[in-house]
Amino acid sequence: MATIDRQATTLALAHALSAAERGLAVIPLSRTKLPALRSPHRDDPTAPPCHGECGRFGHGVYDASTDPERIRELFAAAPRATGYGIACGLEPHHLIGIDLDTKSGTDSSAALRELALRHLFTIPETVVVLTPSGGRHLWLSGPPDIVVPNSAGRLAPGIDIRGAGGYLVGPGSRSAHGIYSTAPGTSHLAPAPCPRALLRLLTPPPRTHHPTPSSAGGHGQGLVQFVAAAHEGQRNTRLFWAACRAYENGIGDELVEPLVSAALQVGLSEREARSTVGSAQRLVGGRQG
Repeated sequence: MATIDRQATTLALAHALSAAERGLAVIPLSRTKLPALRSPHRDDPTAPPCHGECGRFGHGVYDASTDPERIRELFAAAPRATGYGIACGLEPHHLIGIDLDTKSGTDSSAALRELALRHLFTIPETVVVLTPSGGRHLWLSGPPDIVVPNSAGRLAPGIDIRGAGGYLVGPGSRSAHGIYSTAPGTSHLAPAPCPRALLRLLTPPPRTHHPTPSSAGGHGQGLVQFVAAAHEGQRNTRLFWAACRAYENGIGDELVEPLVSAALQVGLSEREARSTVGSAQRLVGGRQG
């Protein structure tokens, strides 16, 4: 049986509580950087989708909280936790994480600089977290009405994005490979606003399409099925992507109710689903106008 590192757990809790004071919702992580609490539904394949409505811990980022009492309860239930994760996309910061990896064999920092030159944006001064492998996490703040999806390598090789439904390993966390730390001179900063040009790159790109009478029937049904097949951690991202595609294809208004209905079936609330569809409509409408 693995030895419980109580000192590491105590330090992780202290760092997590400090992050929560800054408005960052947190969850305990194990040395593998995965949520330290297992799903209470793992042995029941017939269990309906649950975001914590059951009242138990073990729902990943849906457990994330800024409440000190709840955070202490989470860590008490996870005695082997050695780190903490910071949920992205939540109020008040609507955090977006730019993960500049080093394991891919590419210069991800150079790739980001090239993107900045090509698309005319500058990464503002913001929180930077150094990873044990030599990578960096840049913290940015997104607008409340746009859902940024998670992605791996889509922006550029070696650059992963942590958005809605994702989390960043918090500074002070200990993983199997070492300790995450804040880069000198950045610990006092708040996440800086994401440049608009970069934000456009982080959201699903528009496609030019001339709808045909069969679009709403064939392609529209495929988008609804795409949302209906979403698993935990994918629901908002899939719904936002599908709604963007629907509006780009000229069938967005027609698919609002079917998409919302599919989102309700996989566990989103009606308010959350309609807000996500509305974000897609505003984003695509703004691009096409």
